[in-house]
Amino acid sequence: MSKHKSSEKKKKLGKKTRQNKRMPVFVTVRTKRKIMWNNQSRNWRTDKIGHIGD
Repeated sequence: MSKHKSSEKKKKLGKKTRQNKRMPVFVTVRTKRKIMWNNQSRNWRTDKIGHIGD
């Protein structure tokens, strides 16, 4: 199926994949634990991205 995606859709899916990572440790240390986790993190099965340009 990956061959049938448009380049725009691949670009947006790639961005969402990069956003779906854990918070770096240095951010937690620098903010003195005020920011502990990534609020943009998403589970692939339960939290869907929504409509991405076709």
